[in-house]
Amino acid sequence: MKKLYFIPGSQDLYGEECLKQVAADCSKMVKFFNKKLGDTISFELLPTVETSDICVDDMKKVMCDDDCVGVVTWMHTFSPAKMWIKGLQMLRKPLLHLHTQANEKLPYDEIDMDFMNLNQAAHGDREYGYILARLNIPHQVVAGYYEHKDVLDEIRQFAQVAKAIDLSKHMRVATFGNNMRDVAVTDGNRLESEIKYGWEIKYWGIGEIVDLVDKVTAKELNAKMAEYKKKYTMATDNIDAVKEQAKYEIAFEKFMSQNRCYAFTDNFQDLHGMKQLPGMAAQDLMAEGIGFGPEGDYKIAAFSAVLMKMAEGRKGATGFIEDYTYDLTPGKELELASHMLEVPASFADAKPEIQVHPLGIGGKDDPARLVFDSVTGDGIQVTMIDMGDHFRIICADIELVREPKPMPKLPVAQIMYRHKPNFKIGTAAWCYAGGAHHSVVSTALTRNDIAMFAKLTGTELITIGDDTTEADLQKFFTPKF
Repeated sequence: MKKLYFIPGSQDLYGEECLKQVAADCSKMVKFFNKKLGDTISFELLPTVETSDICVDDMKKVMCDDDCVGVVTWMHTFSPAKMWIKGLQMLRKPLLHLHTQANEKLPYDEIDMDFMNLNQAAHGDREYGYILARLNIPHQVVAGYYEHKDVLDEIRQFAQVAKAIDLSKHMRVATFGNNMRDVAVTDGNRLESEIKYGWEIKYWGIGEIVDLVDKVTAKELNAKMAEYKKKYTMATDNIDAVKEQAKYEIAFEKFMSQNRCYAFTDNFQDLHGMKQLPGMAAQDLMAEGIGFGPEGDYKIAAFSAVLMKMAEGRKGATGFIEDYTYDLTPGKELELASHMLEVPASFADAKPEIQVHPLGIGGKDDPARLVFDSVTGDGIQVTMIDMGDHFRIICADIELVREPKPMPKLPVAQIMYRHKPNFKIGTAAWCYAGGAHHSVVSTALTRNDIAMFAKLTGTELITIGDDTTEADLQKFFTPKF
């Protein structure tokens, strides 16, 4: 279980009894958090910061504990912030500044100066907030009484983002082949991706997978086919094509485990030795939380894995998608998003069907794929692009809707959605911002989740939604003359 360390702040000015009360109150808070949020994250209390040395010792423990994904800090009393400087300079994990009190209400009839000195978060947290601003440390502030639901919800959200950032820092992406020839937006500075986000982008030839496919045993294949029959409806007589995809998935699973990878890319221009494009295999792997990017798109492969980790435990679906085509009926404009094959099975609103059909690209045998209609509801579309001197995240609010009419001749899974605030502004804003055609769609995450990730990782963020106007469009694109 991943954890957050809880670090309170005080000082020795108010005496030993005060510090004992601080420790007791913080212990009570940590027990409460573990009770209410233990299904998401665990909390552990560290010694109260009274001196610079204690702060440094606390932060050393934070940085050396692989199970720790971040810290929660709170100033119970006034805690002079100079003694936090050396410790905070060591911190390289997400930080939440909890602005709260041990008591919800003031004891108006009994309040005295001892109570004021003990319970002065309004004083101490402002001193602490200043040093965070002065040191320019990215952090999240949550304000309110710690037992209130809205505060607990915000702490849970921080924990989910912190776990996603932790995965990001351990991310290894297997790229089988390079980018699709001549495509720009899927490319990027892989070295800078590792420096900024921790993403190790490693190249392997597709022959590594072909070799593993050839070594799949009958026992392994039978087990995977039984798994498919349990999860999906077999709607094809071409069982050999389905078995081929099962072999691919087994091979990818082995490779990812052996090489400690959380995401992968492939490229239909570079699949020498494979009989089919790995469609259904990729769909099933994504439903298990493995990131994927087609045509060598390493950024969306890594980013999709990070966002799926962020969405763990929430209702809804999260995964890769590609913008494809529009219905431009005035006032009812919709987008149909899909891919050649690889739409995550997690988006299915009913039991998917396994089908086999020709594919007019790639020059391979007819591939097996999962076909289904998508879930509906409010969601977001998110992408990451390389602007040359920095990375940019673009997040758009959308509404996933049911297809107006059946599409019996389109044998792929698909998602249909409405752009917000409307088609004209929503799509123009995406284009002005440089939004890619590969993205992550989620009905589990919100714009606030992405904003927190962007803030804590120091990434530029552009958002699009009901609050976007035509006047905003020029802000998304600033020509360099």
